[in-house]
Order: sequence, then C-alpha cells, then structure tokens
Amino acid sequence: MTASPPLRVGIAACLFHRDAARPVFNGKPLYYVESSMARWVASQGALAYMVPEPQGPSQVERIADDLDSLVLAGGVDMSPRSYGEEARKPEWSGDAVRDDYELTLVRAFVARAKPVLGICRGHQVLNVAFGGTLHQDILTDVAGARVHRDPVPYDQLTHEIDIEPGSSLSLMYGGATRARVNSVHHQAIKTPGKGVIVEARSSEDGVIEAFRVEGAAYVRGVQWHPEFAHPTPTGQLDSAVVLTDFMAAIDRRKNEKDRGESR
Repeated sequence: MTASPPLRVGIAACLFHRDAARPVFNGKPLYYVESSMARWVASQGALAYMVPEPQGPSQVERIADDLDSLVLAGGVDMSPRSYGEEARKPEWSGDAVRDDYELTLVRAFVARAKPVLGICRGHQVLNVAFGGTLHQDILTDVAGARVHRDPVPYDQLTHEIDIEPGSSLSLMYGGATRARVNSVHHQAIKTPGKGVIVEARSSEDGVIEAFRVEGAAYVRGVQWHPEFAHPTPTGQLDSAVVLTDFMAAIDRRKNEKDRGESR
C-alpha cells in the first residue's frame, strides 16, 4: 500500500518592508517565518511552506489549490483601516499591506473549505475577515484590563483563561474549563465577526482568547502562541492539542475530497 503524502501547510509570511535605515540585507524587503512556528507546524509530520505575497489573483488561486491548509502567524498590528477605523495613535497604524495579503489568502482558502488556523495576530485577522473589529489597545479600551504584553518577560508572560463549557475547545482538552496560556499582544477582538463563536476569554478581564467560525469547514483562532510553548511548559495548556485538532481537520478535508473525486 502506498503511504499517504504528507499534509502541506502554508504559513503566511511576516513582512519586513523596504527600509534604507535597516542594515540587514541593506534595507531590502524581506519575507520571513519564525523558526518556532515552522518547527511547531512540522512537529506532527506535515510539510511547512512559507507563502510569499501572491503576484496577482491567479497566483492566489494556485496557492490555495495547491496547499492543504493555511496558518496565520503573529506579528505587527493590523491597520485599523482594515476594519473601518482610523488609528488613534501613530504607533497603532499597523501594516495594511500585510492585512490585504493575509485577508486575500483567507478568502481563497475558506472558499475551498480548506482549514485555516490563526495565531495571535492571525486570530485577529480571521475575526476581521469575517467582519469583526479590534481593540486598538487593550489597556486603553478595556476597563480593568490586565497587561497582555510585556516586552521584558515576553513569551514567559502567562495568565488564566476561562474556556466555554461544552465548546469544541473544551472538548479538545478533555472538558477543561480553566487553563493557563502565554500572552504577547496589546490588541484584541472587540466585535466578533459573522459566525464567530467565542470559546475562551481571559479570566481577569474577559478579553477574547479563542474562537471558531460557525458554518466554515474549519476556521479557528487562538490569541496565545502555542508555537512558543512547544514543548509545553508545566502548567500551560498543551500546545500539541491545537495542532493535532488542526491536522485532523486537514486530513478529513483531504479524505472527503479524495472520496468525491473517486466517485
């Protein structure tokens, strides 16, 4: 029996735009993926591919046809203009170029019912893709908010989350309703998008930490970074479980497609 080919997971690239003041590569524009993300995606046998900005609509279609799934990684803020607002501070202006690139990919993969997982910024991008909005700054916008991003402990900053009982996230973790995750973000979901079902919130201030999209084949967002917690530190939510669930969804999608083509 011929072994099934490995799953092909596209990871949307982080962008360094042209910058004459940057000494690395003489300021040329760069695409990159953090090694922790690539290693995490590949840890269960999938092939991880960085996806550069598509050169035109036909290339978007070819990318979405070729790959089995899409991961949206963390990084710079979204531009408030991407969800119909203006930045209230210059430092919250975000990256509209990366927004357009990632939103275009999301639409193409969702249209093909191919699984999409959003992490941190990617969690926020998915919410915006379905018509939602963001808090430009949690400490400014959310009364009684805890600190969700501290550059000193960085990915060692953690907090508790409350998981919705009976939700798919709770079922993934054996019925858990409370857990601890890392926290590296200052923006967050304000208004959930169409079909966005909230599955976890920060225990202290109610900030949305996880969701799935109702009706989509598989679209899930988590505000924490499971790739930063692999292998999982003691006391934190097992980072492998989110990936296992994602890989299972990709397998189901491929098997359904193969059965359909064999009829």
